[in-house]
Amino acid sequence: MHEEENDGGKAAKRGISPAAGATESKASGGRPGGASRIGGRRGVAAGLLSGAVILAAGGGLVAATALAPQPSSARPLGVAKAAVPAGSVQDVCPAPARLLEGTPVGTDPQFSPESATAKSSVSALVVSSAGGSLPGSALSALKGSELQRIAKAPGSATAPAGSSGLLAAALEGETVEDVSVLSADALANRQPAAAALMAYTATDGDLQGSAAAACQTPSNDLWLSGANTALGRSSVLNLTNASTTPATVNLELYGKAGQIKASGSRGLLVGPKTTRSIVLAGLAPGEELLSVHVRSSGGPVSGFIQQSVLRGLTSGGVDFIAPGISAGPSQVMTGIDIQDAGDVKSLTGESGFDDAGPSLQITVPGPSDAVVEVKLFGRAGQQALPGGGVVTAKAGTVTEVPLAGVPAGQYTVSATSDVSIVAAARVSRGLKAGQSLDFAWSPASAQLGSQHVVPLPQGGERLLVFGALDDRATISYTPVTVDGKLRTAATADIAAGTTTALKAADRIGNSAVVGYLVSASGGAAYGTVLLEREGRNDISTVAITPGAEGQEKVPVTLGY
Repeated sequence: MHEEENDGGKAAKRGISPAAGATESKASGGRPGGASRIGGRRGVAAGLLSGAVILAAGGGLVAATALAPQPSSARPLGVAKAAVPAGSVQDVCPAPARLLEGTPVGTDPQFSPESATAKSSVSALVVSSAGGSLPGSALSALKGSELQRIAKAPGSATAPAGSSGLLAAALEGETVEDVSVLSADALANRQPAAAALMAYTATDGDLQGSAAAACQTPSNDLWLSGANTALGRSSVLNLTNASTTPATVNLELYGKAGQIKASGSRGLLVGPKTTRSIVLAGLAPGEELLSVHVRSSGGPVSGFIQQSVLRGLTSGGVDFIAPGISAGPSQVMTGIDIQDAGDVKSLTGESGFDDAGPSLQITVPGPSDAVVEVKLFGRAGQQALPGGGVVTAKAGTVTEVPLAGVPAGQYTVSATSDVSIVAAARVSRGLKAGQSLDFAWSPASAQLGSQHVVPLPQGGERLLVFGALDDRATISYTPVTVDGKLRTAATADIAAGTTTALKAADRIGNSAVVGYLVSASGGAAYGTVLLEREGRNDISTVAITPGAEGQEKVPVTLGY
């Protein structure tokens, strides 16, 4: 890391500096002329007889050919693929955290206003194509009214001659009061490079703390892990349909004892351009470990769980639980900030503070038990977990694995299984029972590739946390400033089996740093934004979203 004006960041105080190193056949014939009528008839008869013999012989030949082994050069024809034009971006940002008012009837919530200090804002970043043309983009209300234009129509802004060919447009902390949508147009049959992040903070009230989430591409299949409906815990599932097609949603609920069959969890209608909020305690009350599988038919939906904790009159934190990757045999989470082992043990030993420490939750959606190997990678390499690291998770249940008992620092967690699983990890902040605490959930994320757009909110400590598993990885990160300039890129070499935390720069020269353009090469690497505040227990994690994709081809089968 460097500290010149164009640096992308510097080593985090509790993290580490980058590691060193990084035939067609044709038959023709004729009949001679001059034959008598009788001869002609006989000729016809003879011809017919000969034809029958030839056909019989031919049939035998065909049959023999069909029964004989095919030549080794024969191969099936592949299914044709058709090019599908790249679509525009339409990412949904969650609404600000809102306090439940009283005891809701059924699952429909009523909300009261947030505290006087609550602030909610969306930060967005749009990066041009290689030719330097910015995609038309804006932040809008769910119903469609434009809140803030980010970049005008495609081609209206281009990179200056002699530049790297890339430029950016940024939205720096636009205040929002409800669900918002980031839209960006496709360019030259390639998805636009654009992303947004919604951040919430409050210094008083029952929802004291911070929460942040990447604005989400709607889907017909979502997994959300980390909900809790026990006493003093509130979980509200917010489903948003930003399309013009109605969506019908079914929920599958998994708890500590198994799958939960809840009346009212199926056939939930979410109309076009609307959000439906569901209090999960009305479907699965008293569940300390709860995962939700959201399946939508018709329009795709986005889904976030607003999770909060209140211990008596003291706030225990707030978070937006975002979906992770789909169920699979491998799940990786990074940005797991673990505090001092002794202090965490003392805190979680207090009554009502069991969920105040770091942990991993594993959901097994299939019919077979899962044997899961859990590994924890930190600054100095793999750290042994006090419980061993191999657990059996029962089919159809949610299993919790504590992550405490290791040196303080930032970590990457991997969970590998013999069957498909879903996983997420909880991070916590604060060590005294009498203080307001905070927590965040880090969902399993996909492996990093190229050109990930990473917007950042303003204020507080902003860390980019990267983990490499089996092989050394190299991370390239280019800071983007509010004036739309892409500054000089820096690189971090990450040794296999380690985690690196980099502190984002606040400013470069006189311009605020509003995000990064991140790419990874070498071994599999994973990344998360970790947000904290000096002197407070606020903490949030935001997984880095997938990069832009080019024109896609899909298989096409013709039939009737």
